Amino acid sequence: MGITTGLLIFNKAERPEPVRCNKGMRVVPDCTFADAPPLDVVLVPGGMGTRIEVENPVLIEWLRAAGKRCTWVTSVCTGALLLHEAGFARGRRVTTHWAFVETLRARGDVTVLERIRYVRDGNVVTSAGVSAGIDMALWLVGQMHGEEFARGVQRYIEYDPAPPYSAAV
Repeated sequence: MGITTGLLIFNKAERPEPVRCNKGMRVVPDCTFADAPPLDVVLVPGGMGTRIEVENPVLIEWLRAAGKRCTWVTSVCTGALLLHEAGFARGRRVTTHWAFVETLRARGDVTVLERIRYVRDGNVVTSAGVSAGIDMALWLVGQMHGEEFARGVQRYIEYDPAPPYSAAV
């Protein structure tokens, strides 16, 4: 789970061992839930693992406790399912990957917006898919460090989307 405190980025996990992602990549945690520093922002990523981790009481309880102290609680894609399970998305407007809109709605007590890149409701910010997560992250950088700084980050990473194919299906 990627998180940030100030400008430092940490990968947290329940255990200190590397976590193997769905496509084979391994992520080595910087700390565990038990020894992490206080957080300003928690970012819950999406992906195949969310379908399993939404049932992980240790993760959900950590997220619930850590998120209560955060300035921002955010998710990309299906990470919104975990935010809902931890209580942060309940009673709020959120978004998620288009293929999981109905899955999230079925969980109840949430308004899931479609065809919107990212949604802010209070201190909870959710984004649709991967590239929408970049949009959300740049907006969040602007909130935390100012628009000029965020524009500099955007320029540095050369983020100027020009997809080669239409998104129309």
